[in-house]
Amino acid sequence: MLVALVSAVLGGLILNLMPCVFPVLSLKAAALVRHGGNPVQARLEGIAFFAGVMITLLALAGVLIAARAGGAAVGWGFQLQSPVMIALLALVMLGAALNLAGQFEVGLSIAGVGQSLDGRRGLLGAALTGALAIIVATPCTAPFMAGALGYALVQPPLPSLAIFAALGAGFAAPFTLLALSPRLARVLPKPGPWMQVLKRLLVFPMLGAAAWLVWVLDQQTGQAGLAVILAASVTLGFAGWVYGMAQRRRLAGRGFRGLYAVVILAVTGAVTAAATLEHSRPAQAGVSSEQSGAVIEEAWSPARVAALQAQGRPIFVNFTASWCITCQVNDKTSLSTRTVRSTLARTGATYMIADSTNFDASIQRALAQFGRAGLPLYLVYPADGTKPVVLPQILTPAIVVAALERAARKPA
Repeated sequence: MLVALVSAVLGGLILNLMPCVFPVLSLKAAALVRHGGNPVQARLEGIAFFAGVMITLLALAGVLIAARAGGAAVGWGFQLQSPVMIALLALVMLGAALNLAGQFEVGLSIAGVGQSLDGRRGLLGAALTGALAIIVATPCTAPFMAGALGYALVQPPLPSLAIFAALGAGFAAPFTLLALSPRLARVLPKPGPWMQVLKRLLVFPMLGAAAWLVWVLDQQTGQAGLAVILAASVTLGFAGWVYGMAQRRRLAGRGFRGLYAVVILAVTGAVTAAATLEHSRPAQAGVSSEQSGAVIEEAWSPARVAALQAQGRPIFVNFTASWCITCQVNDKTSLSTRTVRSTLARTGATYMIADSTNFDASIQRALAQFGRAGLPLYLVYPADGTKPVVLPQILTPAIVVAALERAARKPA
């Protein structure tokens, strides 16, 4: 239990460095700089960010634990197997980008309300930033996390929640400590006009995150889902434009209430369109058996693994998903390299893909069997039929090559 708690804290700290959370955490960094001259407000927002992270993570963990107790084979990042959740996240990222671009403003006291209300809005914004950071962090699994979460999901509810809480504490710690410590806060640059440039610059990581989510949705639902999310994005953009116009008319003392009704209708239309994606045609998961060069690629199944083992074939199994950022990085930097592909061909290993972009109960059960709650998972089955070797979550070509060469050796 102690090892799991420490691993969860370390995993949470490292999760801050993963690419999936960069767009959201960059917003929090900008907020800390903005309050550099007001340490009290910075501390309050740091605490609110911590609360948003912990409440959201424990809520996700509670749903996950309850679902598994009910017999559902789900794991870390389970909500991203839902096209509706992917679509809504894409719209949230697009809305944040439009806000940063200046199309409309959120959290401004445009009607002259008191400073206290502005402060409360700042705290709510910090808490929501923490919540969003956790949601977008689930496509990534940092080192130390996999073992900790795998252990958590086979424990009773209270120890399991304690491990998830340790993960949240590690994740929220850097920004919370920066906000709470006056000494650390001195390293932040002073607020100034440059922050407007930074605000506009942050539009692009948010748009990048939205584009990536749209790509994932296309993998899940095909062209039908892509058409829906593009139409919803245009509708949301229209809503943002009308909302900004209403804000400017309000500042000028002119009529604006009718425009808010248009905004509500447009946003409702965009969200409703996203909600229809739950019934869209799912993407075809897995890969057909084929020969690519001299590398044999097949869709994963437990029965096929057993058959190949009986033939004395080494096997490499890649448990992956389109929404798993770590998986995609490993694929580009290691698994798709010429060195690894030539080693697969030379050793006669079969390359199997277990695609969890859409929900697949057999894949979730396999992950649980190896003590993992999330992706990625890489298994190398030796040719002699012994137990598979679990590779690290962060791959290098050398790690994969060495594992394949060991797996291909047969006892004399």
